[in-house]
Amino acid sequence: MARTKGAAGPGLRERKKARTRQLIQSHALRLFRQQGYKETSVEQIAEAAEVSPSTVFHYFPTKVDLVKYDAMDEQMVEAMRQVPADVGLLEAMRQAMRQTLVNAAGDDLDAMLERERLMRTVPELRAALLEEFTRTIRLMTGILAERSGRPGDDEQLQALAGAVIGIGLAAWSAADGHFMAGSFLERIDKGMVWLASGFKI
Repeated sequence: MARTKGAAGPGLRERKKARTRQLIQSHALRLFRQQGYKETSVEQIAEAAEVSPSTVFHYFPTKVDLVKYDAMDEQMVEAMRQVPADVGLLEAMRQAMRQTLVNAAGDDLDAMLERERLMRTVPELRAALLEEFTRTIRLMTGILAERSGRPGDDEQLQALAGAVIGIGLAAWSAADGHFMAGSFLERIDKGMVWLASGFKI
């Protein structure tokens, strides 16, 4: 069942880990942008983040993971858990997506844009883009199952998660690299309304 608004958030240890992970990824994305993905080593990333290479690998087992990891997915899951339990699944996802994007700081959005650019343009990372979409759909299916009490492999929940992620991708594609949170949210809202109506075109 969904948590109430007053539910406790992550503990101090989890917040420290999240900050370290974000710091490492931030420096990695900056160096990839400045030097190129192939040309940047894990050792350079570790030096920039002032951590050891082993710490980098602790948070990101492979170099690809430095690009794949998306903190906003976890934020959306938490936002879903904050939506009251009596809200329908589709509306809960809409509220969670909106809340996550509204709450995202500029650095979060910049990281999202840079990750997407890298996965689109670096040949070695293109497969990671599909893997990331698949992972996100599985993650969303899991939280839908948690809210509804249905099994995690429920086909309807999988289809719903895939459809909603698809709406987000369509909004992203329409932006064509010129991302503006307001218009992005408006497109997502429209897509959700069309999905709820069965896309009666």
